[in-house]
Amino acid sequence: MEFDNDRIIRHKNKIEVFYWVLAALLYPLVNIFTLFTNNFTAAIFVALAAVIVLPLYITCSVWVLPVFLQKRKVWLLLSGVAIFIAAHLLLMLLYYFFRQVQTDESQSDYFIYATSTFLRESLWIIINLALAAGIFLLRKTMTEKDVAAALRKENNFYKLRYLRAQLNPHFLFNALNSIYSLSLQKSDNAPGAVIRLADVMRYLIYECNEEHIPLSKEIDFIKNYIEIEKIRFNADVKFTVEGGTEGILIEPFLFISFIENGFKHAMNNPEIKPFIYITIKVREEEIVLNVINNTDIDLETQAKRINGKGISGSKSLLELLYPSAYKLNIIQTNKDERQESKVRLKNAKERLESFYPDAHTLDVILKNNVFTVSLIIKRKAA
Repeated sequence: MEFDNDRIIRHKNKIEVFYWVLAALLYPLVNIFTLFTNNFTAAIFVALAAVIVLPLYITCSVWVLPVFLQKRKVWLLLSGVAIFIAAHLLLMLLYYFFRQVQTDESQSDYFIYATSTFLRESLWIIINLALAAGIFLLRKTMTEKDVAAALRKENNFYKLRYLRAQLNPHFLFNALNSIYSLSLQKSDNAPGAVIRLADVMRYLIYECNEEHIPLSKEIDFIKNYIEIEKIRFNADVKFTVEGGTEGILIEPFLFISFIENGFKHAMNNPEIKPFIYITIKVREEEIVLNVINNTDIDLETQAKRINGKGISGSKSLLELLYPSAYKLNIIQTNKDERQESKVRLKNAKERLESFYPDAHTLDVILKNNVFTVSLIIKRKAA
């Protein structure tokens, strides 16, 4: 059974009132049904005494006790409790001896009664102090957890902004290079490329600053990027979207680095016509990105590329979005081998620092000079 900290903190005052009302009723009821079953007057007296003493208990537990605990003066608090109990014991003994001096009656019955009363009331005081201290420490722990979670969320927010700031200039640098190449060639495609770059910059500056954005906007951004790259390179490029995108949210720039990396790999050998096939599949509960391209890079060079700024930034972004064990390896083989990179999330209690509640996968396969990236993430509804 999991406890909702927010709900407990929200109703903490009601919980404390319920506790003290229960304590006020429990103490006299225990006395009435154990010690004063034949003495109605004494039972009424005990009940009234409990009601009168209740505000004192509440004051000590709600205000005095937290002050001592917050200032870490527990020894002073325990000393005060010990002095109070000792004073109570001293008064009981003095009363016992004075009665013994003033009367010849046997005081054995009174001594037994007084001793049992003293032990019972001392135990009652200790139990109440322990419970009050427990409530205080529980509340403090939950508050500290909430503060820590808020700080982690804020820290993740700034980390995400930093990573996106790294991705933005990285992409713009490559796009400007493409347009510069068109300008040198005096290509008629240059004006169209500038317009597409303007759309991209509008997206980067105004539309992608939220934690989540509509998937349709991210797809438009990817289309513009692909069109810029198609102008620059003579490549067989296909981009398809399967499934509806309406009402689905995604983190900005989660896909673009893998697509950009695919273009880099495909354009290595000028003697071979490059191809790159990009598919985004919107399924019932998940979104799948597949990027397939040809390449002639060996394993060592491939490893260096995969650890470049763009993919490294995406890996860091994924580590923030999926804060758990994460690894990415590249395998070059002619067999059906592959290395899966899985991102497993923590449970729902830690969702203040997680974006997806289930396991997700990132597969990177290099086989027969064909490089494939497959990323699966959980869908987010708007």
